[in-house]
Amino acid sequence: MSTEPAPQRRRLEPDQRRSQILAVARRLFGRASYSSVSTTDIAREAGVARALINHYFGSKRELYLEVVRQMVVVPGSVAQHLPRTTAEERVSILVDRWLDVVDRDKELWLSVIGSEAIGRDEDIERIVLESDEIATDNVLLAAMMTDVTEGREELRAMIRAFGSMLKAASREWLVRGTLSRGDLHVMLTQSALHLLGTVYPAVCRLGPVPRDLEAAGS
Repeated sequence: MSTEPAPQRRRLEPDQRRSQILAVARRLFGRASYSSVSTTDIAREAGVARALINHYFGSKRELYLEVVRQMVVVPGSVAQHLPRTTAEERVSILVDRWLDVVDRDKELWLSVIGSEAIGRDEDIERIVLESDEIATDNVLLAAMMTDVTEGREELRAMIRAFGSMLKAASREWLVRGTLSRGDLHVMLTQSALHLLGTVYPAVCRLGPVPRDLEAAGS
């Protein structure tokens, strides 16, 4: 695929080398389809022997699945160190950080969520389902609703459904250009707050809503 000379190899610790290979694979899979990228391409770009890729990941498929996991499983740092302020502000920050993650590798992210890379695949579906649960945990943490017990499963189901809308809206931003990043940030933040502060209590017929969420949903 690439005709450029291989970068000069340098000694790295195993974790550093593995991270370097992943970064290269993420970049190459973002530029081209799964089938058109070979482990030889990745090894050349990373400046390592092809056997080292097999050592760390086993196969091209396993390497790709790890790249998919990195892309769709939102890192825990997205929800870490949120300020002790209102739920509205915390959710706004969470959305902004998530948009940063998507924007860094948008081509690959679009490929993964579109299920266009290697067709219907149970392993990819499992990773996507895992990512949905982690994203749900992040939203609950940001909204200070991790202790909710009544109607908890319904609440999680609604947040997962919101996640599907989030992906569709992100295509409007990244593919069609019909929404700017600022538009998307407002849309996702306000939709999440309305879901948590108005829709969720209406569906579950719960008691009083936290004041900041009630204000955001009105």
